[in-house]
Amino acid sequence: MMRFLPYGLVVLAWLGMLALALTGTPENWWIVAGLLTPLVLIGVRDILQRAHSLQRNYPLVGHFRAAFESIRPQIRQYLMESSTDGRPFDRGQRSLVYQRAKNVLDTVPFGTERDVREVAYEWVNHSMSPQPAEREPFRITIGNAQCAQPYAASVFNISAMSFGSLSAAAIRALNIGAKRGGFAHDTGEGGLSPYHLENGGDLIWEVGTGYFSTRMPDGAFDPDRFRTLAAHAQVKMIEIKLSQGAKPGHGGILPAAKLTQEIAGIRGVPLGRDCVSPAGHAAFSTPTGLLEFVAQLRKLSGGKPTGFKLCVGHRWEFLGICKAMLETGIFPDFIVVDGKEGGTGAAPVEFSDHVGTPLREGLLFVHNALVGCNVREHIRIGASGKIISAFDIAAAMAMGADWCNSARGFMFALGCLQSQKCHTNKCPVGIATQDPSRQRGLVVGEKAERVANFHGNTVEALAELVAAAGLKHPSEIGPRHILRRVSPDRVVALDHAYAMLEPGQLLDGGTLPEQWADDWRRASATSFAGD
Repeated sequence: MMRFLPYGLVVLAWLGMLALALTGTPENWWIVAGLLTPLVLIGVRDILQRAHSLQRNYPLVGHFRAAFESIRPQIRQYLMESSTDGRPFDRGQRSLVYQRAKNVLDTVPFGTERDVREVAYEWVNHSMSPQPAEREPFRITIGNAQCAQPYAASVFNISAMSFGSLSAAAIRALNIGAKRGGFAHDTGEGGLSPYHLENGGDLIWEVGTGYFSTRMPDGAFDPDRFRTLAAHAQVKMIEIKLSQGAKPGHGGILPAAKLTQEIAGIRGVPLGRDCVSPAGHAAFSTPTGLLEFVAQLRKLSGGKPTGFKLCVGHRWEFLGICKAMLETGIFPDFIVVDGKEGGTGAAPVEFSDHVGTPLREGLLFVHNALVGCNVREHIRIGASGKIISAFDIAAAMAMGADWCNSARGFMFALGCLQSQKCHTNKCPVGIATQDPSRQRGLVVGEKAERVANFHGNTVEALAELVAAAGLKHPSEIGPRHILRRVSPDRVVALDHAYAMLEPGQLLDGGTLPEQWADDWRRASATSFAGD
């Protein structure tokens, strides 16, 4: 409650002036009281209003940040950074989400602030015969012949964020927004909570290494518990988490400070210490075992689309999974590729900065591996990792994705300020905290509408971008449509920037590109370590 202290001092000073007025001293009491009265009234309004989380949680003081934000562009323009310099998300990216979430003007005057001569700058070429923009939201069917309940998903969905890492209010707002907008909400590995289920939004249930919500007392996977929860009509897909972009190969941690009795009960873990997701799964230990686990969960769920999520690591390990598909005939319905630049969770600096494959490279590798094994037709690919704009979606789909997920984008839609306090339980806007007094700043109905707006406006922008390229659906975008500057004087389409495989090229015994040959030779269906 220390954040209310400045406002409390103002109120006490105001009450003191009133007390002095009643005693008749000092003579000029009314001047001070008159100055303090508007501040007291503003604070009362802040506490009662429902639109701004920061001001609800920081009455009066929250206005100073808003005032600074309003003049920050001018300060930055002359003294500090540009709109394109911030990290992890620059101001331009955050502003785009805020504007689309609030349904306000998201166009910009006076041209781009991006340096179009910069190496790695990318763009999509337009057509001299643009098409009318599609008005029906883009959807993609997920589920192969081994799936009994295919799901028609939006091409843009909420990425994995757990209850426990996020507050109950945030989970409610995300799920209501997903229901209103007709898109899916990934539960994250923290389990299937009542807050995911109470408002009817479509869910992708992520099953992580801790098997939260579906674990036995010793931490092992509980198939009976899984069958019961997977039967919920809201659960549309099952996603096995192998690794995540924030800290691949490390596992997850919910600090003890954020582990409440409620969260412990939902996850099935003891109170009083950090809740740790192991780095690896206990239910399987080989590529073949992974696919057998996929088949098991698909059967237990009644045939719902089942797949896995990973941040690409050793290439031969994924190619071992491909070999296991060929040997067993078991195909996951989908694979989500998480880039190492993704991740809402806190992680050691070494992992955030230097472990795992970035989204673009990981996505292209997975797509080409499936093409090279002639199994791409059975498997949809999702992509996550700093997906914010329609161009981000288009570029990912050009590299092989069928749909995209966003975590931090939807956090910004909820009002995230990028204060980077997610792991401290002191999120100033009530998103990544279990502190009830901080959660009250997040008004569920207001933020749910912003979640739906951000999704709808982004998909609409995607439709316009696709139409400008002369296409009807983003699935038609290929690497030839996206161009990249690779040097100050050289530009290439993405299909020339990367080694692309032909269908069946890994199987036909012909010559493979150097970066594929050794990994394919080492890959094994029976061991992640390879032959």
